[in-house]
Formats: sequence, structure tokens, C-alpha cells
Amino acid sequence: MRWETSRAMRGRPAGQPRWGAGPRLPKDELIRTPENSTRSAMSKKFSIAMCTYNGERHLPEQFASFAAQTRLPDELVVCDDGSTDATPQITRNFAGSAPFSVSLYTNEQNLGSTKNFERAIGLCTGDFIALSDHDDVWQSQKLAELEAEFDRAPHIGLIFTDAEIIDESSRPTGQTLWGKLPLRQAERERLRSDRAVGELLQGSMVTGATMAFRARFKELVLPIPDYLPIIHDGWIALLVAAVSEVLPLPAALIKYRQHRGQQVGARERRGPGPPQESVAESMHNALQRENPYSEVLAVAGAVRTRLLEKRAAFESGNVLARLEDRIAHLETRSSLPPSRLGRAPRVFRELITGRYHHYAKGVQSAIKDLLA
Repeated sequence: MRWETSRAMRGRPAGQPRWGAGPRLPKDELIRTPENSTRSAMSKKFSIAMCTYNGERHLPEQFASFAAQTRLPDELVVCDDGSTDATPQITRNFAGSAPFSVSLYTNEQNLGSTKNFERAIGLCTGDFIALSDHDDVWQSQKLAELEAEFDRAPHIGLIFTDAEIIDESSRPTGQTLWGKLPLRQAERERLRSDRAVGELLQGSMVTGATMAFRARFKELVLPIPDYLPIIHDGWIALLVAAVSEVLPLPAALIKYRQHRGQQVGARERRGPGPPQESVAESMHNALQRENPYSEVLAVAGAVRTRLLEKRAAFESGNVLARLEDRIAHLETRSSLPPSRLGRAPRVFRELITGRYHHYAKGVQSAIKDLLA
């Protein structure tokens, strides 16, 4: 499974922020709405949903990158998860000079990353929503390029991008996010096809810090379950991919920071990669691994339930039927009898239906199930 491609916000307090600190006010605040906006009332609005937690060390740099956007955001919604450092006051001070609306919401209790992003997304009022952690840095053209892609292709529901990886001191590491995962061309092509949901079910390839999606999908993705082996970015990508198109944009539009305060960073995904395994090695390694059917089934079942609940508003076409078929295949494989002789009829039936080839590695997976 490869769910760990985004991170909860856990920056470590250090140093004096660019915007000074002050007393912390325990309330939700609409800090500032600029009176003279240069954008037409007919223009599409771009919101930033940002989650913070003890981010005083890196937050000023991220705020500065928002203010430097060639296409400014129309609003910044900050949900703070109970920071004990200067994060809330740094946010207020930034709002004093920001040329866009800034709202700060302070959680009375720590919600965790997934539920905090759920709250921030729900509070956004724009037509497009970009997610942001508190410790990265955006390239100045990020929002302009995302908006251009959304305008160019109305059928695209969600965009995610590559990122340059930097260290705690903002120094380039020489790596990119897609290079480290890795996210190859073949996988990106599958994400743009009708196989996107199946690809994403194998583990999230979408990093929330690089993600933006059309706000009309809020009704579909919210609320975000926090009981699944998947976090907010994987859930959003799965649901949007079921009813729209996902675009992996091969441009490093953020600087993605890696530091010791993170819960999850830019780790290599589990899965095949260079050097390539031989068939014999692959079979041996597969037989040594526990099958994560329960995790995939839990996520697939939750996606199916949400699609059924929202089918009147969001047409999922053949995706739901294929999802049902995949779930049936996984349920069969997860409940195979302990004896190899007892397994054979079910394995052969799955082979004949083509499910091993559609939803696994074909004969290789069938042999694994017979021998395990």
C-alpha cells in the first residue's frame, strides 16, 4: 500500500518569524477582506485551504509565496489545529498586508490533518480550491498555471503537480517528488484514463500539497472519513477520479520541504521499481508479503458507498460497475480456503472471468494465491 504521499503539518518552533508574534486570540476570525479588488465579479475565484500546526519557523516563507503569485488567490482560509507557538499571530500579521481575503479558524480541540483539511475545504467559497501545508513554498506561477489548465479543459476536475524537494533550510536536495516516489509516465497515463480509480486504489500517488480541484466536488468528497488507511489527498483524488478527469501536471510548482517535524514526507512508494525483479524473485517476494486486501476493501467500500449516496448529483458511469467487480474479486481472494486444493476452483474461476488480469497481475497473482 502507498498511502503516505502527503503529510500532516508538524513544523517545529524555531527562530523569530518575519511577521512578529503577539497574544493568541481563541476565536474564529475573518481577519481582512480587501475593499479594492481588481478581479471582475464574473471571474472565477481561487481559494487556498491551508492547515497549520506549530508552523512559525516556515510559515512566513509560505505566506510570502502566496503574496508573490502572478495570479493572486481570492481568499486564504487558514485552519489552525491548536498551535502553541506564534502561528496564529503570524497569520494575523500577514493578513494586514495581504492583497486578498484572509480568514483564520482555530480549532478548540486538535482534529488531526484529515479533519482539519475537511474543515478548511468546507469553509472555502471559491470555484477552485488549492490545498496548502504550512511549510512549503509555492512557485510564483502556480495558481496562474493551474487556472489556465482548468480553463483549457472543463472536463478536468483535479490537478496535481510535481515538486522540487528542499530541506529544512530551503536548500534544494536535487530531487523531485515524482522522481522520489516514483511516478512514471505509464502511471500518469493510466491516471488520465478510465483506469484512474483502480490505479489510485493501489495507493495514493497524489500529494495534497500540490493539489487543486473544482469546488463543485466539495459535496462529493466531504465529509472525509478518518477511519480509513488513507488520508485526505488520497480520498479526494479517488472520488474526483470516479466522476471526472485527473490531470498529473509535470511541472514542479511548489518547493516541498522535508524536515524532522513531519509525520509523512516524500517517501519512496512501495512497489516495483528499478532494479526490476525477475518473475521468480517477484513471486518469492509476493509470497512473503501479507495481502493488504482488508485495507483496499475498506477504501473501495467507502468509495462505493459515497458514489451511491451522491449518484443523483454525480454521474460515475461505468466506474461504479467496475468498482463493484473489483470488490468482488478482492473479497474472493481475501476469503480463499486455507488448503491449496480448496483454493483451486475459486482461483480458476477468477482467471476465467478475467478478473486477475483486470485487477491484479494476471497468472502471476493466481499462482501466488494457489501457493500461498
